[in-house]
Amino acid sequence: MDRGILEREPELVRLATAAREAAGGAGSVALVLGEAGIGKSSLVRAMPDRLPQHTRILLGQCDDLATRRPLGPFRDLIGSVGAELARAVMEGGDRHRVYEALLGELSGVPHPTVLVVEDVHWADEASLDALRFLVRRMAQLPAVLVLTYRDDELSREHPLRHLLGQASRADRVHRLPLARLSKSAVRTLSSASRLDPAQVYEVTSGNPFFVTEILAAGGTGSVPPTVVDAVLARLRGLDCRSVDALEQLAVVPSAVECALVDALLPDGVAGLAAAEQRGLLTVTPERVAFRHELIRRAIADSLPAARRIDLNRDALTALVARPGSDPARIVHHAAQAGDQDAIARYGPDAARDATEAGAHREAAAHLRLVLRRRHRYTPAELADLLERYAVECYTLADSVEAVAAQRDAVALRRSLGDTLALGADLRWLSRIHWWAGHADEAQDAAREAIAVLEHAGDDRLLALAHSNTAQLRMLADRYAEALAHGERAITLARRADDPAILAHALNNVGTTRWRSGDPDGRRQLEESLTVALAAGEVEHACRSYANIIWTLLDNLQYAEADRFLPPAMELADRAEHLGFLNYLHVEQAMRRLAAADWEDAERHAEYGMHEFVPARCPALTVLARVRVRRGRPGAGELLDQAWEIAVRTQELQRTGPVAAVRAEAAWLRGDHAAAAEAAAPVHAQAGRLDYGPYRAELGYWLGKAGHAVDADDSDHPYALQAAGEWKRAADLWQQAGCPYEHAAALAESPDPADRLTALAELDALGAEPLARLVRAELRRLGVSHVPRGPHAATRGNPAGLTDRQLQVVRLLVDGLTNPEIADRLVVSVRTVDNHVRAVLEKLDAPTRRQAAARAAELGLAPYGET
Repeated sequence: MDRGILEREPELVRLATAAREAAGGAGSVALVLGEAGIGKSSLVRAMPDRLPQHTRILLGQCDDLATRRPLGPFRDLIGSVGAELARAVMEGGDRHRVYEALLGELSGVPHPTVLVVEDVHWADEASLDALRFLVRRMAQLPAVLVLTYRDDELSREHPLRHLLGQASRADRVHRLPLARLSKSAVRTLSSASRLDPAQVYEVTSGNPFFVTEILAAGGTGSVPPTVVDAVLARLRGLDCRSVDALEQLAVVPSAVECALVDALLPDGVAGLAAAEQRGLLTVTPERVAFRHELIRRAIADSLPAARRIDLNRDALTALVARPGSDPARIVHHAAQAGDQDAIARYGPDAARDATEAGAHREAAAHLRLVLRRRHRYTPAELADLLERYAVECYTLADSVEAVAAQRDAVALRRSLGDTLALGADLRWLSRIHWWAGHADEAQDAAREAIAVLEHAGDDRLLALAHSNTAQLRMLADRYAEALAHGERAITLARRADDPAILAHALNNVGTTRWRSGDPDGRRQLEESLTVALAAGEVEHACRSYANIIWTLLDNLQYAEADRFLPPAMELADRAEHLGFLNYLHVEQAMRRLAAADWEDAERHAEYGMHEFVPARCPALTVLARVRVRRGRPGAGELLDQAWEIAVRTQELQRTGPVAAVRAEAAWLRGDHAAAAEAAAPVHAQAGRLDYGPYRAELGYWLGKAGHAVDADDSDHPYALQAAGEWKRAADLWQQAGCPYEHAAALAESPDPADRLTALAELDALGAEPLARLVRAELRRLGVSHVPRGPHAATRGNPAGLTDRQLQVVRLLVDGLTNPEIADRLVVSVRTVDNHVRAVLEKLDAPTRRQAAARAAELGLAPYGET
């Protein structure tokens, strides 16, 4: 084996197998992860020799720019891919064109393709969006998507987390965590050196890059204490011009195209021969790159600040002089060089390019940099920049920044006396406040937007302001006001012939009518969907779908919701409208919760665990209810978070479900006072607003807690249970497809036979808390032979693992590899891969080592312990 690729045979075999399977049409995703220097790039370089003959390899690289290049890794493919993909990536504005071109490139060749994207922890948002698009489709492509990333640098909020979560749920995914080298491997690598292998291992902890660099530094005496020292040691002996050239290239955080090299260096590419021979650089006819990113960083970090600034100025000058230079690169070097004029000049263009490419994080970063130089713009220019920044922050779920920027934009519009722009900005400020959970501020801005636009002579803007207010009133269950504003918006939208605003207004009016008991509301809401789809207004169509599905779920019309969920999710997925896609996933979680499909409910709810308030609150509520009903820990913390959000929104659709789960949790643990305290105030709110579903459920829990509640004359099954009509309620729950609620209603029967049936259903669902109460009640009634319940195969298993997953996690704790686990359990390696992935998810552990530690914390004993 190649000395530089020791202890990577299993990973190479897995990649080769994936490529062979892709040749048969079964594509997959391979996640190659590990710390910096662990050998991810080395694995990629060793891969071609193992792949089937004629396999095509495409390689893209993400760069450590201060603000990333939009679609950077896909730009690297130009010259190796077809003209359509090359044009789509270079023009960049039409994301869907890029996605379709990627699909065509990966599916339109006779041999399998391995697309490698290295260092995706540095990926720009447009690239992450494109990768999310591919991940969901790889199983049907004759290709393998290999993503390399540093797992030790990912915070909880890192943008890559979303892509990794999606990849982990893909139909075919291979996780290839790279371990550090063993002492034996380090000894093998050190055999030709005079250095002490034990000392090398002690200093490097087996990190392959550190080992390689220290060995390459050679010399006598003690091993260099840091990799920086090792890298700089390799510069010794190079002539001054070569060192100057390396320092110049080191401040450019990406591969450098040869034309730029020629502009930056007196001797051009020819002056890099010595550094290439020393193994520091890789030189091709197209570009020059450092052999390892850590080499570049070590050189750049070793430079005095004055030298680094000067080199960045040279890079900035060269880029500005070259027609067509990427504004993002110009802004990066301008910031590093402290050139305020260049930032002010090129920053807005860089942000616009990023926005058009769908790279919203990068757009926000550019605008944030630009807005530090506010004095360089006129008030009108500054207002425009602030509006753009607010939109980007809104898209990124950064409510604090979005609200602050939009408030500043509104203040500038006031000073400029631009009535139409002020009205539009106030309407947008209202929307941002609502999204951030600021109910009162949203209402205030909405009222002023209408006041400003009422006589401004723009029907379209006025229609949008009224429709925005109708939406707020509808969400607050103030139905009469919602209808008044919504009908006015419909009239103005028709007069302005604006289908987008018409769809928005029809949505608000239809939802209001339907939720207030008018069956014609559903027809109007579905009309809003038809109008939006016909006009190609994806956002409005998604919102119509979302409101239709939510109302159906509230009304227990689950079969009807099942009819709308698939096309809604397909539309949001195809359009890459991730905000609505996540929201629809949460609605699917609510649907699966009703079906007592606990694990699927949790899986879909995880999509909403971001800072987007409308999705996060119900996602937390679903996750908490699953834990409450299964007797798993952590529900209280989730409910506290959900309640905090719900109270800020002042919306019954948020406070009602959270209060119901809090009451249910308290009742199950025998705290009837807490159950009543949780339910009473929101029950009163539901009664004032006359919204039946939440009123019925909260009234039921109040009754269970021993509080007298006025009779609810609705036919909601919770109202029937509260009235003692458990049999009718059980039948309705069964018809709706709600097995947990059906069992709970049966458990209220005075007949022990019904209670025994309920107990069997609860045991089958794994609903231990309610089953425990039913058992106790049966024993109190004197029933003999009360079933003990399922065998405690998962006793001491707070993570909720299945029997097989418990076996797998115990073998993980013992240190077995996936093939060894497969041999021990007599199953395929692929089956073990799937079990390990599920275990990592349930234990909330990104690596096997952390999974083992987490299992030990939870008391999941390895084999041989009792």
